[in-house]
Amino acid sequence: MTAPEGLFSLRDRVAVVTGASSGIGEHFARVLADAGAKVVVAARREARIAALADSIGDGAAHFTCDVTDADQVEDLMAFAVHRFGSLEVVVNNAGMADPRPALEEPVELFREVVETNLVSVFAACQAAGRRMVEAGAGSIVNVASVLGLVASGRIPQASYTASKAGVVNLTRELALQWANRGIRVNAIAPGWFPTEMTSVMFEEGRGLAFIERNTPMRRGGRLDELSGALLLLASDAGSYITGQTLVVDGGWTLA
Repeated sequence: MTAPEGLFSLRDRVAVVTGASSGIGEHFARVLADAGAKVVVAARREARIAALADSIGDGAAHFTCDVTDADQVEDLMAFAVHRFGSLEVVVNNAGMADPRPALEEPVELFREVVETNLVSVFAACQAAGRRMVEAGAGSIVNVASVLGLVASGRIPQASYTASKAGVVNLTRELALQWANRGIRVNAIAPGWFPTEMTSVMFEEGRGLAFIERNTPMRRGGRLDELSGALLLLASDAGSYITGQTLVVDGGWTLA
């Protein structure tokens, strides 16, 4: 029987994190590294991910990647295997949002958001999945959102909610297809956390009041409150968990 502290260890495993230039992605990269993983951080902003990899140390590398380009995503996964010898964990975190009423949202913008938030997740899962199937093991963690489970309401964003709902069911489908191949696919659905994407909400009085009023725990989350969910799904602690979306939202989706 593995000791509790060993259950969450990622020692000698190789992880890729997309959207790692800030916010949740940057935090997740550090959490995985602290758990012992060798980490490849990926995003479009090269200077940021290079600085992140340097700050993590020898067990990290960076790869500049636009996740909407499937060829670049394929190159990212190949780089991770070439650099560190294997690929055990992938965290699909890259995403975008551009809130506006549905009647005012151009179809082109809707398509861009879905391409970034959903199609790119499939491309990364596919590229990683090929390698994990060959190895007979792997864990994929997709970053969804509570807005993939409930409507956004006061902050209208049809493209974002649709794309994140797609991530939730894509996670189920891939988990089912690959369960007998040794690959687990799960998702994390964060509520309101302070990131670049949500900075206006946390820094502006009415936005923060909205979060506090509508969250049963009466506050937004701290990034460290996502760490346990990530380690559960990425490590052997979650070895019998697949196809699930773990909601970390202070009770937002209960109301």
